[in-house]
Amino acid sequence: MTPHDVIPLHLADVTYPDSHPLAGKDGPVLAFAIRHPDGTILVDTGIGEGNAWVDENYRPRVRDAREALAAAKLDPDAVRAIVNSHLHFDHCGQNRAFAGLPIYVQRAELDLAREGYTVVEWVDFPGARYDAIDGDREVVEGVSILATPGHTPGHQSVTVRTGDGLVLIVGQAAQDARSFATGPADASVQRLRELNADRIHFSHDRAVLRRKK
Repeated sequence: MTPHDVIPLHLADVTYPDSHPLAGKDGPVLAFAIRHPDGTILVDTGIGEGNAWVDENYRPRVRDAREALAAAKLDPDAVRAIVNSHLHFDHCGQNRAFAGLPIYVQRAELDLAREGYTVVEWVDFPGARYDAIDGDREVVEGVSILATPGHTPGHQSVTVRTGDGLVLIVGQAAQDARSFATGPADASVQRLRELNADRIHFSHDRAVLRRKK
């Protein structure tokens, strides 16, 4: 694998509500496809459709995850697993499009989600197959999950070891490159900084989409 085998997918744009620190601003919602010899691994699935609260408060402009994969010249049916960085509505909303596949999530996150802190119907649905983990795990050779609690109690990030260096998918442990590099660091962000990754991706940083392929 190379760093270019981690492919950002632009799955939505939202307008942040008054209650959000970024009130009134538009922001992207990104997922990441890891093109691996054993099959594609999809990190996060964006926003689903049909939830009145999400529609009213965030006004999402949603792109179908399977269509986004196809546009990136990836076969949606070649996805072998989902990794959810966490279970907020904008990270797990299209999990059901991949029903039957293993979905890797921290046990603490799944337990909290089932208490109703997110859109429950986007978490539990016919064919949902969660693999709840505690801490770190290598999913396939070269692709590992790291527990990075903070943004949520069960947040996790992903590393991809390639022939050209380490790629880090932060998720939302940090909002963007600036806050990751210079903002106050909790234990999880400090852990990620110390990896000295060669390429770093964030779930809500539009700059990720402007990078050269």
